Amino acid sequence: MSNETGYPHHKVRYSLRVLEEETLIEPSSQGAITTDRTHEFVEELDGKVDEIMDKMESMKIDAAAEAE
Repeated sequence: MSNETGYPHHKVRYSLRVLEEETLIEPSSQGAITTDRTHEFVEELDGKVDEIMDKMESMKIDAAAEAE
C-alpha cells in the first residue's frame, strides 16, 4: 500500500493498526478485509461530513455582499 499511495511505510502500518483496533478491518490471508461494522461507520462518517459541508456553506459570505 505504501508503494501505491506514496505514504511512508510506517504511516500505512499505523493506519491499518488503528482501523483494526476500531474493528473496521481484520487480517486475512490476502491482507485485510472490511468487517460488518465498516459499512455503518462509513455511512455515519459521510453523514457527518455532509453536515459540516452544509454548515460551512451556510456560513459562506456571498461575493456580492462582500463587495459592499
